[in-house]
Amino acid sequence: MEKSTIQVCTNCVMDTTDPAIVFDENGVCDFCNNFYQHILPAWKPNEDGQKELEKIAQTIRQSRKKNKQYDCIIGMSGGVDSSYLCYVAKEIMHLNPLIYIVDTGWNLDSTVENIEKIVGSLDLDTHTEVIDWEEMKDLQRSYLFSQVPYQDYPQDHAIFSGLYNFAVKHKIQYVLTGSNIATESIRPPMEWAYINDLRMMKAIHKRFGRVPLKTFPFCGMFKYRIYYAYIKGMKRVAPLDYLPYEREKIQAFLTERFDWQPYGNKHFENVFTRFYEGYYLIKKFGYDKRKCYLSNDILAKEITRDQALGILETDPYPEEQALEDMRFIAEKLDFTFEEFQELLSQPNKTYRDYPNSFWWIKQALKFATLVGIENRVFR
Repeated sequence: MEKSTIQVCTNCVMDTTDPAIVFDENGVCDFCNNFYQHILPAWKPNEDGQKELEKIAQTIRQSRKKNKQYDCIIGMSGGVDSSYLCYVAKEIMHLNPLIYIVDTGWNLDSTVENIEKIVGSLDLDTHTEVIDWEEMKDLQRSYLFSQVPYQDYPQDHAIFSGLYNFAVKHKIQYVLTGSNIATESIRPPMEWAYINDLRMMKAIHKRFGRVPLKTFPFCGMFKYRIYYAYIKGMKRVAPLDYLPYEREKIQAFLTERFDWQPYGNKHFENVFTRFYEGYYLIKKFGYDKRKCYLSNDILAKEITRDQALGILETDPYPEEQALEDMRFIAEKLDFTFEEFQELLSQPNKTYRDYPNSFWWIKQALKFATLVGIENRVFR
């Protein structure tokens, strides 16, 4: 799509690189209208929210089984959201969480250091799940051969599945998540970042993979949404939605309190994700996830629209760093640099080109919206 033909929302910076975006008569997109109509009225980052959070914390504390050391579990990446969540859980909610860490083989040294600073200072116990590298590598190679945009899905699925499988297995009822309205009320369209579809992942690996996934963690939508939630009684709580959450102030607090170091852009604590979001997705598909992140900042009144547009005129990270990351990733995934570049030049594909569960996922999302479990725009 030529830049001159792209229509941009007059309120945020989402645009027609999302092919399903809808604008009203004032040029405001459906993401913004949905936020103002359905999300903002229920958002409580104020005193009322803090009172509600204390009630939730009390319920969690009272639910801890006898002889059980932990009353909840937190998946920690070392990013700003999960780092601050650890502080909130321990110091504000007065909980004793187990910190669950997944090593997919791509974390930066600074990420590991940030995690160690937070958990060490707060005296939190951790459990680290190391994904078998040969399986991880084979699945990521399969996704690269598939030519779909969602190259971070293997990592995302390992982290998501590992956390929830572990929680249920060890009978930890409450999972605390760093997901929050302030930074995630607009999610990337499915054309950019497809949702949890176990059928598609297995189909891609069956076609392009060579190594059996014997230990890789799996958790499909049915297991997560139905079996774990309603049969096993697992509960997901998002504490950051009940507190004021201004990212710049939170980062400054984490740095002052824990010597936590920022990574630049959202999700750049991981070298593969940094390359995928900052280079691969933009150069190969024309999808820039910063539009979602910056639009969330606009809706949360963290920045102005003009500031966001200015940021989008800059590169996510330097070209030299992108090439360095590309060489590192190619070697780690057993490609030559030339082979990796050739992969990036192949015709693009989407979830529609592989067996998938999109119809069922769409019905589940409609139901979740109908009963009030989900209020964001999914498409």
